[in-house]
Amino acid sequence: MGCHIIDPIFMALKLRYPTSVEGNVSTVYESFGHETKSKNECYPRSSIARFKFPAREGLVPVELTWWDGGLMPSRPDELEEDDSFGDHNGGCLFIGDKAKIVCGCYGEKPRILNADLRQEAKKLAKTIPRILGGSTGHEKDWIRACKGGEAASSNFDYSGPLSEMVLMGNLAIRYPDRKLLWDGEKMEVTNDKAANAYVRRQYREGFGLGV
Repeated sequence: MGCHIIDPIFMALKLRYPTSVEGNVSTVYESFGHETKSKNECYPRSSIARFKFPAREGLVPVELTWWDGGLMPSRPDELEEDDSFGDHNGGCLFIGDKAKIVCGCYGEKPRILNADLRQEAKKLAKTIPRILGGSTGHEKDWIRACKGGEAASSNFDYSGPLSEMVLMGNLAIRYPDRKLLWDGEKMEVTNDKAANAYVRRQYREGFGLGV
């Protein structure tokens, strides 16, 4: 679900490659005082991944934190008690200098948690192209692109770096409790050879990927 939930953040903040990622995973004890060692055969019960991004396109450096397995950031004080914090599939919390924004999975039902700014936002012109049919029209958006129309909203130029960023979170979860430094242009973990070994596949002799 990472690509679906992080997508609105990745797009709105013009993110690309993080400079570092840190992961933390839940701890399980097989008996009193004896921690179960992770075998990396399946995902942990819960995890946190922390990404740091550099300044880009006139925007300041920013940090992004992923929570899963029931873990959540603190509920914003500005959020009314009967308002949902995301939805049943997850969601996002943007924390800015002037206000906070919450939304559900896929960026559904975004809300500015500041009444005055919420009214001001209604006056802004919509500049991002909308997909016909909303969240249920993305398949047709892809088909139109295949037939020579406008590029799909999640075309490879956009979705490739998004997927790479999410996969860096997976790598940080596999190698938790350390900071992995990432060179996105070279696709390389620069400070951990064991983690970097998972970035590119090593094919057995006689096998390869055709291009």
